[in-house]
Amino acid sequence: MQRRYLLALAPAAALAALPSWAQTPANPAAVPGSVEVSGVRYAPTVQVAGSTLQLNGAGTRYKFVVRVYTAGLYLGAKAATPEAVYAGTGPRRIHVVMLRDIDANELGKLFTRGMQDNAPKDAFSKSISGTLRMADIFSAKKRLLAGENFSVDYVPGVGTSVLVNGKAQGEPVREPEFFNALLSIWLGANPADDGLKSALLGQAAPAPRGGRNR
Repeated sequence: MQRRYLLALAPAAALAALPSWAQTPANPAAVPGSVEVSGVRYAPTVQVAGSTLQLNGAGTRYKFVVRVYTAGLYLGAKAATPEAVYAGTGPRRIHVVMLRDIDANELGKLFTRGMQDNAPKDAFSKSISGTLRMADIFSAKKRLLAGENFSVDYVPGVGTSVLVNGKAQGEPVREPEFFNALLSIWLGANPADDGLKSALLGQAAPAPRGGRNR
């Protein structure tokens, strides 16, 4: 009897252990305001450091015609331009879900190149230690599989934290410039994917044209 009781509790315990963004019903329509992108559902709000953030936009990263990952941007208030996103002073999050297996070390290198191509030189120079930290995180992971995810959270006074599959990876990056430099990969003048940039800003995305290599 006791064993059956414990087995009955197991699914509920497993659900409680999930990060807050994953605790949503299987039916996207059951959560008003949720957005489904390439089969991945993004909740309308998430909690970061005690603050409620709302989904600013979500979209798919294409490489040629292949879907690589989805990304969702969470902010304290809606922003329709990169400048408005960068100017945010509260917690922020970008959440990425892989749609195909990819070499994590190579992805880290591509992100670094994306920051170099888009972030102002002074901001990038101040973000080098954070860039190296993120490269180390992906290098240690070795491979990201379809369905796996990572989040990058910025909290004022704390810094930028990387979470892989909901688990924090080491200490936060303290340099405040790092998070905006990272966001420039997707929101900068030379974004990884023009359609994804539009989607993250809550705008209608143009038809996929392949994008860059990030």
